[in-house]
Amino acid sequence: MSQRVALVWFRNDLRLEDNPALHHALSLGYTVLPIYIHSEEENLTWKTGKASCWWLHHSLASLDESLQAHGSQLFLFQGRSLTTLLSLIQETKASAVFWNRRYEPEILIRDKNIKEVIKSQGVEVDSFNGSLLHEPWTIQNKSGLPFQVFTPFWKTALAITHPSPPLTVPDLIPLPHHLPKSVQLDALQLLPQIPWDQQFYTTWKPGEEGAHRNLEDFIQRAFSDYQEGRNIPSEKGTSRLSPHLHFGELSPRQLWHTFSKAFPATSNWQSSQYLSEIGWREFAHHLLYHFPQTPLHPLRPAFEKFAWNKINPEMLDAWKKGTTGIPIVDAGMRELWTTGWMHNRVRMITASFLVKNLRYSWIEGAQWFWDTLVDADLAANTLGWQWSAGCGADAAPYFRIFNPVTQGEKFDSEGTYVRRWIPELSALPSDWIHHPWEAPAEVLQRAKVTLGIHYPLPLLSLSESRTAALEAFKNLKNQ
Repeated sequence: MSQRVALVWFRNDLRLEDNPALHHALSLGYTVLPIYIHSEEENLTWKTGKASCWWLHHSLASLDESLQAHGSQLFLFQGRSLTTLLSLIQETKASAVFWNRRYEPEILIRDKNIKEVIKSQGVEVDSFNGSLLHEPWTIQNKSGLPFQVFTPFWKTALAITHPSPPLTVPDLIPLPHHLPKSVQLDALQLLPQIPWDQQFYTTWKPGEEGAHRNLEDFIQRAFSDYQEGRNIPSEKGTSRLSPHLHFGELSPRQLWHTFSKAFPATSNWQSSQYLSEIGWREFAHHLLYHFPQTPLHPLRPAFEKFAWNKINPEMLDAWKKGTTGIPIVDAGMRELWTTGWMHNRVRMITASFLVKNLRYSWIEGAQWFWDTLVDADLAANTLGWQWSAGCGADAAPYFRIFNPVTQGEKFDSEGTYVRRWIPELSALPSDWIHHPWEAPAEVLQRAKVTLGIHYPLPLLSLSESRTAALEAFKNLKNQ
C-alpha cells in the first residue's frame, strides 16, 4: 500500500505539543517526515547569533529525542531552503509540505516564494500560526491601521476571542518507508569552538522538557510576587521563559491556558502583569510585520537625522565587556556574556547607558544583543532598542534617561546583584557600591579597591552626558 508523505518543516517551533503543522499533517492521514533545514547560507541580514546557535543545537537534540519516543526522528539538512525542499519532495515522493509561520520580514518574503514554487509543482503546501496568540494582520485600530501604542493594542487583542486550547502531543508519528540521509547535528557547527559557553549548561536546559520544567518552577516560585519580584535583578523573579518562547519549545497559547488553569479564581487574570508581558511580545511582532524596515531603521523617520556620537571603539568595547566603571551596567553586561541572558530591568539600564549617555546608535546595541542573547528575537530586540532610543513605537520620551546609580540603589539596594557579577567590588559597603568613584578613600582602602586598577573609573560623567543627550534630543524635536 502506497504512503501519503508530508514534509513537516520545523523552524522556531521545536516542540510536539500544540504544533499546528504537525497536527494538521497527522489529522489528514499523512505519514510525516520531520525536517529541519539549517539555511545560514541564505542571504539574510540577521543570521542566527552565536548564543542562539548554542541554544538551537541543544533544542534540536531535545526535539529529536522527543520524536524518537513517538516512533519518529528529526532529519537535518544544510543548504538553501527551497532547493532542499524540492530535492526532498522528489526523493520521498512527498505530496504535501507544512510549516508554522515565522514573521521576520526577509523570511516572510522567502516563505511566500517557497510556497508559490511548491504549489506550482502540484504539491499541497500550507502554513499555520504556531507562535502568536493572534496573527499580526488581525488586530488594527478603528481606522484600520496598525497600532503604534501598546495599551490600546493589548486592549483590542484581549477583546478578541480567547485562544483555543493547545493541541495535544501525538501518540505516534509514523515515518515513511523511504528515509533520506540526514546530516549529523555536529555537522551544523552550532557550538562554539572556544568554550565561552560553560556557564550556559548550568543556567539553562533547552528543549520542550526544560521549557515545561521552567514554566512549572515559575508558577510555584514567583508568580504570586511577580509584580514586585520581576524588578529585582538579584532574585529569580522573572519567568526566564523568553528563549523557550523564541525557539517554540512553548507556545503563547500554552502559557495562556496554563495560567488560566493555575489561577482560576484570580479576578482579571488576563490583564495581570505577566500576561501583559506576553502582550508586549505580540505587540513586537505586530510592529515587525507592519513596519518591516524597523530592524535597521527607526520607526520615527526623524531619527534618521539624530546626532549620534561617532563611535570610540574602546568605549564601545568597554560597554560590551562590562568595564564602563558604572557597576549596575557592568554587572548586566557580564551577566549577558556569562549566561546568554540579562534581567529585563538591567537590559533597560544598559541600553539607556549606550544610547543616552554614550549616545551611540541603538543599532550597535541591537547587534550585540542579537549575538549574545540566547533569547535573541528580531521583533523583541527591535522593539526594545527603539524604545530605549526613543525612536520607536510607544517610545520613552527623550527626557527619560535612566540614571544607573539611582536605578541600582532602587532595585539592587544591598548590592547583591553587583557583587555577584563584579566580585572585585564585593567588599564595598552598600552605600557606595553603585557609585564607588564617590566613596571616601578610607572606604575604598578597607574594601581593597583601587579605582583604575581593580575596577575602572567611569568612562564619562553621568550628569554631563545626560545634559548633552537632552540637548541633542531637544534639537531633534525642534527640527
